Amino acid sequence: MTTVSPETILPLRRSVSILFSFVLLANVALAHKAKAVTGVTYDGRSLIINGRRELLFSGSIHYPRSTPETWPDILKKAKLGGLNVIQTYVFWNVHEPVRGQFNFEGRYDLVKFIKLIQKHGMYATLRIGPFIEAEWNHGGFPFWLREVPDIIFRTDNEPFKYHMQKFVEMIVQKMKDEKLFASQGGPIILSQIENEYNNVAATYKEGGVRYVQWAGNMALQTNTGVPWIMCKQKDAPGAVINACNGRNCGDTFTGPNHPTKPVLWTENWTAQYRVFGDPPSQRSAEDLAFSVARFFSKNGTLTNYYMYHGGTNFGRTGSSFVMTRYYDEAPLDEFGLQKEPKWGHLRDLHHALKLCRKGLLWGVYSSQQLGHGYEARLYEKPDKNVCVAFLSNHNAREDGTVNFRGVDYFLPRHSISILPDCKTVVFNTQRVNAQHNARTYHTAKETQKNNAWQMFQEHIPHFRRNSMTAQEPLELFNLTKDTTDYLWYSTSFNLEDDDLPMRHDIRPVLQVSNFGHMMHAFVNGKYIGTGHGNKIEKSFVFQKPMDLKAGTNHISLLGITVGLPDSGAYMEHRMAGVHTVAIQGLNTGTLDLSANGWGHRVGMVGEKFGIHNEAGSSHVQWSDAKSGTQVTWYKRYFDAPGGNDPVALDMSSMGKGLAWVNGECIGRYWVSYLSPLGKPSQSVYHVPRAFLKRKKNLLVIFEEHGGKPEDILIMTVKRDNICTFVSELHPAHSKSWEREDGKIKAVGEDVKAQANLKCPGKKVMNKIVFASFGNPMGICGNFTVGNCHSPQVKITAEKLCLGKRSCTLPVLPDAYGADVNCPGTLSTLAVQAKCSRRKRRL
Repeated sequence: MTTVSPETILPLRRSVSILFSFVLLANVALAHKAKAVTGVTYDGRSLIINGRRELLFSGSIHYPRSTPETWPDILKKAKLGGLNVIQTYVFWNVHEPVRGQFNFEGRYDLVKFIKLIQKHGMYATLRIGPFIEAEWNHGGFPFWLREVPDIIFRTDNEPFKYHMQKFVEMIVQKMKDEKLFASQGGPIILSQIENEYNNVAATYKEGGVRYVQWAGNMALQTNTGVPWIMCKQKDAPGAVINACNGRNCGDTFTGPNHPTKPVLWTENWTAQYRVFGDPPSQRSAEDLAFSVARFFSKNGTLTNYYMYHGGTNFGRTGSSFVMTRYYDEAPLDEFGLQKEPKWGHLRDLHHALKLCRKGLLWGVYSSQQLGHGYEARLYEKPDKNVCVAFLSNHNAREDGTVNFRGVDYFLPRHSISILPDCKTVVFNTQRVNAQHNARTYHTAKETQKNNAWQMFQEHIPHFRRNSMTAQEPLELFNLTKDTTDYLWYSTSFNLEDDDLPMRHDIRPVLQVSNFGHMMHAFVNGKYIGTGHGNKIEKSFVFQKPMDLKAGTNHISLLGITVGLPDSGAYMEHRMAGVHTVAIQGLNTGTLDLSANGWGHRVGMVGEKFGIHNEAGSSHVQWSDAKSGTQVTWYKRYFDAPGGNDPVALDMSSMGKGLAWVNGECIGRYWVSYLSPLGKPSQSVYHVPRAFLKRKKNLLVIFEEHGGKPEDILIMTVKRDNICTFVSELHPAHSKSWEREDGKIKAVGEDVKAQANLKCPGKKVMNKIVFASFGNPMGICGNFTVGNCHSPQVKITAEKLCLGKRSCTLPVLPDAYGADVNCPGTLSTLAVQAKCSRRKRRL
């Protein structure tokens, strides 16, 4: 037996200690190295960002459709709504409006926007395109691109591919220079090349097949260190991921074109974009939540809401017939206000899905039928005690109960319940716990203060040989070159007395066939009418009676575009403007003026002088305004309404045209175009606070065919009417649960349904407008009591909520003295509260 002396043991212990420390430090270094992995990879399950799998909840927010001053607030609300990714297109035509001349300032500061996303702790998806559609003018292509010799857009065409590649590489390099790709420590985790090419691929045949392969490979060669995607592109080449766009990708998407690619949803439409002439359209929060839960239950790991905030098509940036307001039904409305319950219901959904993270990203998938229209989708990892279940009821009108693992679960119609532990329902897509709200408009006192208008009327041009002349009317796009919406066509012709109708009940009729989009007609300086097409059929035929005279007559036609096309094949060949012109009803028969010789004048005099801004307005003579005049400029000054609420103009008294505030164009208005419901598609127009000064703001309107500017209203916009509509059958709020040590646990003791109200900003509840427990009906702002109403509810709500920014109300009949045996009771609580700023003490 060998003995070891204490003197020998001590150095040995020291050596072991040193060795252990070395191993520990080595392990720490290796762990740190593992954490330091940067970049994005993927497999068939998910994206892997900086070495970590992620569930990704994304929203589209387009930097040019809002102002830099509002970006931080919009991004903050997006993150509070549970998003961890922001998606944006890159808008080629605003960045390179003139070939070789670039603009990345103000609303177009892409780098600033991406850095703000990173500052808010979120990732970014950059959809470079450069064809983007997006209901954006020319689909994002600059107009000069269509003037490149021999060019054909979006096919195997060398001129197009040259300019496309040059722009894509420029944007990529700009991002690399700022270290914005995830591989450099930045927020960009995905980039997109092209956009929904499958919609036009068949038109270009083999040229389209070659083009898609070229575009994908060109993108991959930029070496960004993050994946590239193509949406709606089943043959996305190589490592490019094909993704889904649509309303229900959980059912319509056939999946990636290779098992090593993850299931991504790049556009989940939160509503429907609208064009002038459209009636209102909506998509409910419940249906949207159902689609997302369905997608994640079928191996999806990234969904993107298109749009999360739509914003405004300022200036002339909207595509053909697209309204100035964009995706106002998104979770954040045009003004950046939270649209409830859509914003809150999706926030709660995101929290519920995050509780399912381990199962969704690592669990083994299975499904089982639970009856007609009922099913369970599972993700399990038994060795880690992980089990996630989605219980679905696909019946559109039938509520039901299913038995899952020995327990009965009630499933409302068209709903999915999420069980992060296969036991506890933390969210149901049809049961809305989030509060509701209603948007209201308030006329500001500044409307009538100094409501004095001046006008400058455009001269109606006559045909002159020294103008831009041609034998026939020329195509509009090629003359205006997207610098203006307007092109004048003029011609003159002579008539004898014998040419005119002899009978008093017969009048000559002007007939014009027009390729679109719109036209105002003037005969001998007198306005005779307007014609227009629509989003589906741009071309139209104009027919209006007119008065002619013996001698020389003048016809002046104002051709108008309402945005350039944004989609379809052969965009570079699209046409607009006057085609043929004839006069019917003359004694001598129809007079064809199509080849009579035509003069053309691009744009308005007021545009050329820039009279929409302070410096240019002095270049013309203004006079006191008169209502109802055509092709007329109007101006007035107004002070900005107090407070921080968004500002808007009610343009209901006007017809069609453009509006500017302090030289900034707030967009096209067209209130004279009524929807099938007999109302304008949009009558209220956003004026960002960033455009305003405190005093003496210059408002300039260009009105095309008559209106009453003195009746334009300056308004503030609020969502201060907040509501709750919750029943005893609702599950507890999803935030009542958290995952701890792999198990789902209640955050507090009470995990029953509750009603929560919270005022926006720093406002407090100053009035309970409505309160009922039992079977109330209606929507926020229009509730009515049922036959089981309890009068005690309002007293209780006032006690718990008045003077507070937020409050929680129980959803129990005992709390309100309600009759639980009342026939027809739904055990539902409905409360509407009014918010306002807390009054300062004197």
